[in-house]
Amino acid sequence: METPQIPAPLDVPAAIAARRSTKDFNSQGIDPELLQRILDLTTEAPSSWNLQPWRIVVVDDDATKEKLHQACFQQRQLLEAAVTLVFAVDVEAWQQDMAPIIDQAQTVGAWPPSYCESARQAIPGGQNALSKMGRLREYAIKDAMIAATHCVLAATSFGLQSTYMNGWQEEAVKQVIGAAGRDEIAIAVVIVLGYSDQVVSHPGRVPQRNTVFQGRLPEAGS
Repeated sequence: METPQIPAPLDVPAAIAARRSTKDFNSQGIDPELLQRILDLTTEAPSSWNLQPWRIVVVDDDATKEKLHQACFQQRQLLEAAVTLVFAVDVEAWQQDMAPIIDQAQTVGAWPPSYCESARQAIPGGQNALSKMGRLREYAIKDAMIAATHCVLAATSFGLQSTYMNGWQEEAVKQVIGAAGRDEIAIAVVIVLGYSDQVVSHPGRVPQRNTVFQGRLPEAGS
């Protein structure tokens, strides 16, 4: 059997323009090689100190889809889409991951030795400070959302449809992905990927004068 070819991707501006939130999916599956390519591009995302706190769980079997369907208020796209990606974060992983990440960056010449030495001091200080402020989870989720955006744009570039999902019960989702009772794990977002027979129209955007400002926000009420 001939191996399916990964289609030529759209360029970045075209993928941004083409992306839509799609809830209607057909039964077509995603070629494993294409899915891996999307995951490769997803994990190219930047993160604070390159700590990469995301833990992406790929769900493509019917039994686990059904469990996620229940954990996400029975939203049908979880059953219809070919693949669901759960973007979780591990807020404590930096303690084990920091040294290998720094060593790799130094080995490949991305970070000079002086910067690596600075990182060995700054990362624990920064992470512990965030923890004391109760913001470590927030910062890890920000990093995961950057990766999720890479994921959706990569998927769009290869002709897939997707939806960011924010309607779910965190503890129920953690139960499904094997993280029940683990306080260090948090859920950032759930994304469904697949093919659709429909092309969703652009819903429009408010004028940029409402959302983009030079230098500072306008006074309240103006």
